[in-house]
Amino acid sequence: MSTKIIKTLVKKEMLDVLRDKKTVVMMLVVPVILYPLIFIGVMQLMAAISSDMRQQDYRIAVEAEDDGAFLHKLTENDDKWKDKGGVDDSDEAADSNTDSYTITIVEPDSIDDYESALQNEELDVYIRGTVQNGKLQYDVYYMSSVANSDYAMNIVMDVFDEYREELTQAKIKDAGLDVREILEPILYENQDKSSREQSMGSLMGSVLPFMLVISLLMGTMYPAIDTTAGERERGTLETILTLPVTNRQLIISKFLTVAVIGMISALLNILSMGGIAVYMYQILGMQTEVASFDMAKFYPAILVGILCIFAFSLFISAITMCVTSFAKSYKEANNYITPLMLVIMFVGYIGFIPNIELTQTMAMIPVANICLLIKNILVFKIDYMIIAVVLISNVAYAVFAILFLSKIYDSESILFGDAKGSLQLFEKRSNLQKGGVPTVSDVWFVVALTIVLVLYAGSMLQLKFGLWGVFGTQLIILLVPLAVVIYTKKDMSATFGLHKTKPIRFLGAFFIILGMYPINIVLSCILITLFPQSADNVVTTFSTIMDGNIVSIFLVIALAPAICEEMLFRGLIYHAMKSRYRTPVAISIVAVLFGIYHMSLVKFIPTGLLGLVLCYVVYKTGSIYPSMMMHCINNAVSVAVTYYPEKIEKIFPILYRESMSLPDALILSGVGLAFLAVGGVLLREKKR
Repeated sequence: MSTKIIKTLVKKEMLDVLRDKKTVVMMLVVPVILYPLIFIGVMQLMAAISSDMRQQDYRIAVEAEDDGAFLHKLTENDDKWKDKGGVDDSDEAADSNTDSYTITIVEPDSIDDYESALQNEELDVYIRGTVQNGKLQYDVYYMSSVANSDYAMNIVMDVFDEYREELTQAKIKDAGLDVREILEPILYENQDKSSREQSMGSLMGSVLPFMLVISLLMGTMYPAIDTTAGERERGTLETILTLPVTNRQLIISKFLTVAVIGMISALLNILSMGGIAVYMYQILGMQTEVASFDMAKFYPAILVGILCIFAFSLFISAITMCVTSFAKSYKEANNYITPLMLVIMFVGYIGFIPNIELTQTMAMIPVANICLLIKNILVFKIDYMIIAVVLISNVAYAVFAILFLSKIYDSESILFGDAKGSLQLFEKRSNLQKGGVPTVSDVWFVVALTIVLVLYAGSMLQLKFGLWGVFGTQLIILLVPLAVVIYTKKDMSATFGLHKTKPIRFLGAFFIILGMYPINIVLSCILITLFPQSADNVVTTFSTIMDGNIVSIFLVIALAPAICEEMLFRGLIYHAMKSRYRTPVAISIVAVLFGIYHMSLVKFIPTGLLGLVLCYVVYKTGSIYPSMMMHCINNAVSVAVTYYPEKIEKIFPILYRESMSLPDALILSGVGLAFLAVGGVLLREKKR
């Protein structure tokens, strides 16, 4: 591959990108100017609000059966500030930032209705004290939604604490006891063994990773849009494709351009945030006697963090380019990038969650691994093996994304657009043509909508109706694709694979599902060992819905998913993907989506593998009916194992052993492979 050609292309892409003012603004103005202004502005605003709250006049009414004792205590507390002009020279007053509020006592008789007075902000706090069971009980009424009322309530609570302490000490003295001995039977003192650097790193580690990830995404977003959808919208992509350069050279040059700009943006963000941290530390040091820390101890963490940010920049650049490559205009690319941004933001919040450990498994999860790694190195938890896994995984994901991107640029239908990829669901129905299968864009919309409805409506149905709530969830899975197909006037038979097939194909499908079951048992045992908590959650969820007679359980757990899930995954999704991509790619996409749909780490691989086999059977037979039969048999066996454990254990004791030995695993795998071979032979004949 000619490096000279790539350098020339990179130079051309850099010039094109830097001509776009949006990229320059996001790369320079946001981190260098906007971030400091936001932080300093927020600090000044919070200080001004806090100062204003400490200098307000608060209206308080007291109606209590205590001969005015608490009212006297409240006014005594207010007189401390009035007698000294609102300033107390004591250390305690200095620490309270010189509170100079005033309290206006409102006569209870002048209030017709204290609730209306609180609602209309004519009164901040209303206190009522009554004697109950020989003790005086005070009820404090306030409005938490009103800033003055909420702050006044805190003042009253402080006075109550001081008043209660005085009364307690007085009662102990009247009893002739030692106040200190009674109130302080033990002595304790906190000893923080964390260094100042670790404490500062822990504080920064919660916010800094999230902001870096988001700023890096923002820095790569606009150049990715410009080098893909922007070039297509300007009409210059066709000109470039006529040059004597390969698609791979073109892709690498675009990727390097976006990655370099992302790295520059990340460095500027790091410098900007570091400057803000130093500024805040200096201000804090001038206002209080804050302990100093050794900045040099952070240098190794900063170097490792920069290296990780560079690796993440490669990954995020490749992902954003993959997403924006499907768009034909700036507007469409922005619409495509929004879901990606939401997903990255959601995963990036993991840095705010305490007690999430960066294990080797977690180090393989994109975005989360970077956030947790930066959080760890800021508190000096440096594990070189984990760092290597994070770096290698991000680079590997970037390579896979680049390979996928090269496939995109090898496809003329994606490069220049066609009707197969457009979103037809929101077009006027009268403009749509009959026949064919839904577009890929329509399918992705169906997938997103179905997942949302299953998560929210399905969960509510299952919580309220149990087993029949599961049936309602299956109806959602069926009705959403049916509604889309009917609205877009697509061919039902072609979309869902509703075709007849030979009886021998059903026999082959039967042998294949018999072979898949023991293989999935072996895989499940391995995954249960790796993810025991996820396995417990699956067992708990499954046991809660197994409440009813065997007929209803069979209908809901075995038959309904065999129809509804197959219509969605091996029907709509598979046939739409097959019309756009090669068959192996379409089958792989369906298998991954089927595994993700079950939302469990321990079930992802077995269900994904099952989805792969079901898709293969649909491909070989040209019909969805054999896969429905296989799905029903698979679920029915699970129901039988759960519903009739004693009878099944007598026939297949290996299914109920606490742990699976290596000979057992080999036997099950051998039996499964044998059945698969028989089924493959029966399906060997090509479809029509």
